[in-house]
Amino acid sequence: MTLGDFYFDLPRECIARYPSPERGKSRLMVLDRLSLRRKHRMVEELPDLLASGLCGPRPLLVFNNSRVRRARLSGTSLATGAVADFLLLNPLDRHTWKVMIPRARRRKPGSRYRFEGGLEGEIVDGPADRGGEFRFLRFDFPVDDAWLDLHGRMPLPAYIKRRAEAVDAERYQTVYADRTAGAALGPGASAAAPTAGLHFTGELLGALDQAGVEQAFVTLHVGLGTFLPVRTWNIEDHVMHEEAYSISAGAARQINDAGASGRKILAVGTTSARTLESAWAKEGEAGKVRAGEGRSSIFIYPGYRFKAVDALLTNFHTPGSTLLMLVSAFAGQEHSQPLAGRDLIMETYTEAIRKGYRFFSYGDAMLIT
Repeated sequence: MTLGDFYFDLPRECIARYPSPERGKSRLMVLDRLSLRRKHRMVEELPDLLASGLCGPRPLLVFNNSRVRRARLSGTSLATGAVADFLLLNPLDRHTWKVMIPRARRRKPGSRYRFEGGLEGEIVDGPADRGGEFRFLRFDFPVDDAWLDLHGRMPLPAYIKRRAEAVDAERYQTVYADRTAGAALGPGASAAAPTAGLHFTGELLGALDQAGVEQAFVTLHVGLGTFLPVRTWNIEDHVMHEEAYSISAGAARQINDAGASGRKILAVGTTSARTLESAWAKEGEAGKVRAGEGRSSIFIYPGYRFKAVDALLTNFHTPGSTLLMLVSAFAGQEHSQPLAGRDLIMETYTEAIRKGYRFFSYGDAMLIT
């Protein structure tokens, strides 16, 4: 399979640059992988849809509760006065962060920048970066989440093509984001939102509970592995960066009990799906999701057989992305030809474009059953 297999034409007006006026008031396309039928609903109808048996009796929804860090900073070069945007990925120590920055290969050690609040930092040598995708930035005094809450911006994806605004502080964060999620992993948060979860309100979660739909929470801190572009023409040559995940003993018990009783596991978002598939382990003749912490570099593309996930709620993804490849793999799970899922997703996306669905992080949702 090649990268070209996963490209499609998307009109610019289909890209959602802002969230819907009200959280939860987004459209929902329901795709049945077996019948190949598509229905057009609303996200707020999920409790009724699931209570009616759309994903079997009493499905278990699994959410990623990682919190989005205010991880974007603008730095002014002390040498040239040019301004560059930095995306802080994760700290190496109290002063040094792994960062993404445009034209990273040109940013040489010793280059200094001034940031908000009078902070200065310098590009320094760090652990090897095989792709030249990131650099290491050492600040003059410690930078933590408390400082970033005051001076950082929400890390909106580049395709939104605007700076973060006040609305993004709330809407680019799930209502169930947990500052302490995955605490055993050490300091951590996400550099991008687990966007399928952005559709959920407290009222919707309550309605799901009233409908008998159980909920479990896992943690995957979204980073390079999720949103870094694929730059190899043969997709099998792409190597995913690692992302830290954590599954509590209670969540693993919920998931495994549901599976053992024949109930379906509905992953809310590709990050939840990757967490579950990464934590799957064979125990005798049965498979189970393991509790604990780990690092995931799993790359899911057509031909992969899902072990833990039975249904998937996700947004509409960017052309050529690993997220689109994962969704294509899931859509084709019940078919013998690896690219059957890709074809089904491309047909579905064509219909979504024709009917005016909104794409990407702030866009509408799709439920694949």
